[in-house]
Amino acid sequence: MTEGHIEVDYRLQSPEGALAGRVEALLLEQTVELPRSALRSSFVRDRLVGRVLGTEAVGPGDFRVTLAQPELATGDDPAQLLNVLFGNCSLQPDVQLEDVRLSPRIRQALGGPRFGIAGIRRLVGATGRALTCSVLKPIGLTNQESAQLCLNLSLGGLDIVKDDHGHADHSFGPFGERVRLCLKATEEAAESTGRRTLYVPNLTGSPATVLLQARLAREAGVGAVMVSPMLIGLPFLVDLASELGMPILAHPAFGGAQRVSPLALLGRLFPAFGADAVIFPSYGGRFSYSRAECGLIAGALTAPAGGSPPCFPVPAGGMKVANMGEALGFYGMETILLIGGSLLDAPDAGSLISRARQFVDAVARHPYTR
Repeated sequence: MTEGHIEVDYRLQSPEGALAGRVEALLLEQTVELPRSALRSSFVRDRLVGRVLGTEAVGPGDFRVTLAQPELATGDDPAQLLNVLFGNCSLQPDVQLEDVRLSPRIRQALGGPRFGIAGIRRLVGATGRALTCSVLKPIGLTNQESAQLCLNLSLGGLDIVKDDHGHADHSFGPFGERVRLCLKATEEAAESTGRRTLYVPNLTGSPATVLLQARLAREAGVGAVMVSPMLIGLPFLVDLASELGMPILAHPAFGGAQRVSPLALLGRLFPAFGADAVIFPSYGGRFSYSRAECGLIAGALTAPAGGSPPCFPVPAGGMKVANMGEALGFYGMETILLIGGSLLDAPDAGSLISRARQFVDAVARHPYTR
């Protein structure tokens, strides 16, 4: 790490003969937005212009470019940090943000995960294995139906049951009532199982709405929440993490709307901005992430650079109970496995509870090696 700088990797499409000029333009565009010849101030030239650390050919006309941008340009502000990383250049079709290595000072300013893996494990009371999770879906269920589904999944012994990311303060399922009924369902299940499932509601809307929902959730006794940082605003996640006092699961919705690699966005920025667990589409499901990409994301979350607390990877998106052994062998113990349709496609409540128990048992019995 270059002291006082943020190291940023980009994928750049350029003819080789034009590469030097294109890299220079990329370097300047993210901070000063002027050619060097127009920079009259020595302070600007010396303190706010970054450096090119290297270029590497990946393929014909395809290059990986590493820049060191001055952390001073970020103003210790989360929105300005994103601007320095990929502000104007996100509008240029020949460049993608591939990876980022934040300086210790910037990581400290952002706050990072407040709870991380250790905090979530304490909350659910589980050690020595992966965690189990499912989701209340589809949207359109009444709150009573969602609570019944939450009850059945909790009776199956799952560690976590969360709202679908599409759950908002709908007229057919108001937020406050859903939270109260689902918490009551987990209490009822705990009387039978002896162990309470963690219910995680989804917070979504404008910042004012999200803060109101956060207050309602906290007053109701919720232990963790989920947000979609790219929908509510990634910089807002920093303030929310400071305000909440409880773990945050980050959902990747709208995360593919920019040319930012999954590693950079989900593996680096989401936890740096305050997520304690990050949901991402696992390979082999209904999304297109490769096995290698998923490994990079999980590795970045569980072994972050610079001493930040490790964060739970939450692979999802079409995972199946029948494939738990392979998934656990790949992701290891420090993961939350999120299964939706493979559990919920059950003909009745008894079958759903039985299927959930099979999931829980498979995770508990797995011979973990890492």
